[in-house]
Amino acid sequence: MPAALGGQRLDRVVAMVTGRSRTEAAALVERGAVAVGGRPVTTRSHRVADGDVLEVDTPDPHAEAGLEGDPAVPVQIVYEDAHLLVVDKPAGLVVHPGAGQVTGTLVHGVLARHPEVRDVGQPDRPGIVHRLDKGTSGLMLVALSPEAYEGLVAMLSARRVERRYRALVVGALDAPTGVVDAPIGRSGRDRTRMAVTLAGKPARTRYEVVDRFTEPIPVTELRATLETGRTHQIRVHLASIGHPVLGDARYGGVRPAPPAHRPWLHAEHLALDHPVTGEPLAFSSPLPDDLVGVRAQLA
Repeated sequence: MPAALGGQRLDRVVAMVTGRSRTEAAALVERGAVAVGGRPVTTRSHRVADGDVLEVDTPDPHAEAGLEGDPAVPVQIVYEDAHLLVVDKPAGLVVHPGAGQVTGTLVHGVLARHPEVRDVGQPDRPGIVHRLDKGTSGLMLVALSPEAYEGLVAMLSARRVERRYRALVVGALDAPTGVVDAPIGRSGRDRTRMAVTLAGKPARTRYEVVDRFTEPIPVTELRATLETGRTHQIRVHLASIGHPVLGDARYGGVRPAPPAHRPWLHAEHLALDHPVTGEPLAFSSPLPDDLVGVRAQLA
């Protein structure tokens, strides 16, 4: 054990050396998959010492995540070739397995149709280069080949994929356009939430006003364009300027009326050059009926 890790909690050290989340590391410790000096230790708060030898029994990520194809999972395909899949994700569908959801994800649906994606990208989320939150609907890219995966990751990092969303936010925005440029990281008070924080990663969101409503409450309809891709970025950025996404319970967007049973947020447009062929591609997705229904209640 490196001297720099001496005195650290066991779950933190396991997370660091395995690349897993702290929650996943704690679960490994508690089920006896971690040994210190040849003896299993099941107390995650155990402090390691300089010179300790750790052994971690990590199961196969595919088996751990339950990564078997499931044809019952809906996959609405917008575009498909040997390298690239563009899907229109419905609200309520989780993108990949994680804590609390190990089956029935978009990844399981994709695997049922394209088993070759199993060896593309990260083993616990094959083919996934970006994601949409469970409550967000709309367009997503999925890599079907290693070449496409590497190309898409590079393009997203270089901001060469245009991703535009439609959102309804609480309150009236005066300016017709704007930019929120503020770093995003884990909230210090609730690790399941993201927040604008100086310790976060750079994040930038552009928006333009599409429409304004005053009844039953002031609401503004926006187009929001991602220049970066942080977790919950649009939701956090808009909440940080006092205009949370309507229906977003986590970031303060729930109102008595109009009732929105999920965040009113839809990934409506994707544009990019094909990661392998270079062909220009552009895709659009109409608003789902549930979001149209909420907007129809506004005046």
